[in-house]
Amino acid sequence: MNVFTSRILPESGLQLLQAAGLQVTQHTEKREIPQDELIHICRQHDAFISIGHNNINEHFLKECRHLKAISLLSAGYDNVDVDAANRLGIAIGHTPGVLSQATADVAFLLMIAVSRNAFYMNRQITAGNWGFYEPTANLGIELYGKTLGIFGLGRIGIELARKCIAAYKMNIIYHNRSSNLAAEQELGARKVSFDELLQQSDVLSLHANLSPAALGLFNRAAFSQMKPTSIFINTARGRMHNEEDLIEALNQGTIWGAGLDVTNPEPMASDNPLLTMKNVCVLPHIGSATIETRNAMAKIAAENILAAIEGKRMPHAINPEVYLA
Repeated sequence: MNVFTSRILPESGLQLLQAAGLQVTQHTEKREIPQDELIHICRQHDAFISIGHNNINEHFLKECRHLKAISLLSAGYDNVDVDAANRLGIAIGHTPGVLSQATADVAFLLMIAVSRNAFYMNRQITAGNWGFYEPTANLGIELYGKTLGIFGLGRIGIELARKCIAAYKMNIIYHNRSSNLAAEQELGARKVSFDELLQQSDVLSLHANLSPAALGLFNRAAFSQMKPTSIFINTARGRMHNEEDLIEALNQGTIWGAGLDVTNPEPMASDNPLLTMKNVCVLPHIGSATIETRNAMAKIAAENILAAIEGKRMPHAINPEVYLA
């Protein structure tokens, strides 16, 4: 049995696969693999670990139905046609849960950095502009006792809320399709409507999966309802916000600042105006980028592959319903 990985797989996952006697071929070039080439490669392998944003659409799934296992090295799966996978009876694995703390850390980092103009002020040092002291210049805003609004209160959102309560005694509101009663009890969180989330949040942080309903949801109309002192944070998926509308909202003072670990598109162009704005902090999608988290993700991805090859249910399938057919 041989497995193809579309990036270099962290060591924990590689060792697990090799210890089971599987041959692992890794894509080591720093370039995206076009789908036709990816299909050609996968036809020569028995299993595939998708790392990066490969388009796992119906065409790919039909052309690679021979694969005994497919697993993503990610929790999100907006690059997968789940309906097509279900129709074809193909289970696809992912790596949920283990990246919650690391991603929440990045959201927390961005929140603080935006509140104090941190990236912009660092650029002033490198530009040689650390000079005359002005007590009324370059002021940030404090977070103590403010309201954190969470769009999609799941594992990552709960981790962020815990940090914000512990550090800043923030109040927590959230908007989900269904209530999270356990989080309400633990965090004192309050479920609100989408409009109330926009209007009441001092910090609005996105942690939902990218669904058709969430696509471009944070646009001019949404930003216009937010406080002029509010901070917008997105560590979920860049396509949830309209980047032109976000730039407009920041330029016009409709909102106070933004922190992004995801952009639309990715990668972001180096001349994007968001990169030079005073109250904006942008990171290159590093939410899960710690040694511990990436190794944990690789281990889960390998376990998904091994289970499927052995004819067992994947422990973490995005579409477990295929096992009920």
